[in-house]
This record gives sequence, structure tokens and C-alpha cells, in this order.
Amino acid sequence: MIRLTATAVAAIAACGALLGACSREVEPAADRNTDMAVPAKEMAGGDVITVNPTDTMQSVSFVGGDGSALGSVALSEGAGGLTMAVSGTGMPAGTHGIHLHEKGFCNGPKFKSAGAHWNPARKQHGRDNPRGAHLGDLANLEVGASGNASASFTIPGAAMRGGATPVADADGTAIVVHAAADDHKTDPSGDSGDRIACAVIATPR
Repeated sequence: MIRLTATAVAAIAACGALLGACSREVEPAADRNTDMAVPAKEMAGGDVITVNPTDTMQSVSFVGGDGSALGSVALSEGAGGLTMAVSGTGMPAGTHGIHLHEKGFCNGPKFKSAGAHWNPARKQHGRDNPRGAHLGDLANLEVGASGNASASFTIPGAAMRGGATPVADADGTAIVVHAAADDHKTDPSGDSGDRIACAVIATPR
């Protein structure tokens, strides 16, 4: 049996109190400066820095022929080309053709202002057309019974600006949803019917 003197007991108690105080004053590293964390994109005096080439560049809105809001398109640019993430709301249920058009105008109600399909290579319409397809030809958009749709389309080689096929060219570019399905072969628009929704991707310059 070990016997401690009164002096030893007092010394141990003092050390314990000191250690307790230290443990309360020193926070774990993971908990410090939590409220002072600065996002990577704000490190240069508030300048926007492109950290990842596939970061979303911008979002544009669909409008119906009557001016109603019908969803949005998030645009991003990466090594594979220009990607468009479509989020439709309040659209007619069913299968719809969706294409990039050659002019950045969405004047309702028919959206004829958007011009023909975006076709810088001067091909015919449709992936099943031996003389196609237009660069702006996309797969069909499926809209559920709720009127909602979600799809992603990538156009290889396309870019917002610069390169051989920029959408932000002199005329700008629009993305248009049609009333019917695209048959992917009938020139000039796949027999996809009226234009029911439009979003300006790039305005004319």
C-alpha cells in the first residue's frame, strides 16, 4: 500500500486543475475558425475564379409562348464540350424535340425569331439522316405527367466563346422545346411541330 503525504496530495490536485484548464482553453483543430472559413472562389479579393472547367457558368430560363415560366437550363463548359442541364416545369407531358437554334431571340408566341437549327457545318437534320446532323440537334426531352422534366445534353466541341463553334456568336443562340417528338431524320426539324418553350443561351453581339 502506497501512502502519500499531504504535500504530495496537494501537488497532484494542483496539476490536475492545471491540466483541466488547458484542456478547456485548447479547442480541437477541426473546431477552430469554423465561422471564418473563406470559400476558395473568394480568396482573390472577391474575384470569381474558375476552379473546375465544368463549374456551372450560367443559368437561363425557359419562357412559354404566353410568357409563362417553364423551367431553366444550367450551362457548363468542360473538356467534352458544352453541357446543358435542362429542368422543365409546367410543360406538356410527353416526348418533345429540343434543339439549339441559330439566333438568340425568344420572341413569343411562336418563337420564330430563334431562326433555324444551329447548323454551322451546314448539314441536314437528324442523327438518322445520312447527311445529318445539325450541331444543335439533341435527343428528345421526356416530360412526365407532372409537367416536369430533367435531362442533360452535351454538344461535343461546342463552347460559349472561342473555338470553332461558339454559341455566343454574332447572332447568339437559343434552345427551343417543340410540341412533338423529333423523328431524328426529317429535314429541317424532325417533324417536331410548334415551338412551345424558348430560352436565350447567348444574346446577339
